[in-house]
Amino acid sequence: MQLRVGFEMTYECPQPTPMLLSLNIHFTRVSDLISRDDLLIEPAVPITAYRDVFGNWCTRIVAPAGHMRISSDALINDSGLPDPSNPDAEQLAVPDLPEETLIFLLGSRYCETDRLSETAWNLFGDGPTGWGRVQAVCDYVHQHVAFDYQNASPTRSALETFRGKTGVCRDYAHLAIAFCRCLNIPARYCTGHLADIGVPVGLGDFAAWFEVYLGGRWYIFDPRNNMRRIGRVLMARGRDAADVPLSNSFGPSKLTGFNVWAEEVEAS
Repeated sequence: MQLRVGFEMTYECPQPTPMLLSLNIHFTRVSDLISRDDLLIEPAVPITAYRDVFGNWCTRIVAPAGHMRISSDALINDSGLPDPSNPDAEQLAVPDLPEETLIFLLGSRYCETDRLSETAWNLFGDGPTGWGRVQAVCDYVHQHVAFDYQNASPTRSALETFRGKTGVCRDYAHLAIAFCRCLNIPARYCTGHLADIGVPVGLGDFAAWFEVYLGGRWYIFDPRNNMRRIGRVLMARGRDAADVPLSNSFGPSKLTGFNVWAEEVEAS
């Protein structure tokens, strides 16, 4: 199948403001692109780009004073298959984990493993390991947290989500990531597009989910939806949302407009 994915974001800056943007499709999906996902910035400004320590493509600009519009619109091929599933995937002992996965066992800005470890083991320590344990985490988070877009907070942590029992997709992901790390399962945060295929139409926003390392590879889990979804397009990965903000401003700026789309289109 083919998907059309894109966004339009507008900002107001009282002065020239340096910004970092994580808005391009992840390099692992570049070969699927039918049309380029270049960023269109109006008014035009100089652009430089680099890969961060997690392999994400990041864009550097200095936003001009006043109004600025950032947009992208791309076509991408997709398998049309749900997220991969492997209920037999086993959890590896920590000494057997590859070195590059170990950073995803550690606490991070939004995932306070030190403060959630006892809770995680009390909740999930007597249950299955491997895939079954991650699914148990997702089931719990899905049932424990109420989705509330109007109550979204950019600073809410996993512990605060656990205590407050409310959040948006990034909060579901952070809490599940923290629990998995407490249980010695490497887990990393993901953000990107998620098409509304086979489900009711959503809110028109970017999506957050997470990946865990089981049986020698990474698998997708999504505690917000808690189901295998179709049409997921990765943009960036990191320890948590602090590593992959859509935009990071080094000065005053205000997001004044926001529109995101991810939809199936007829193949050309």
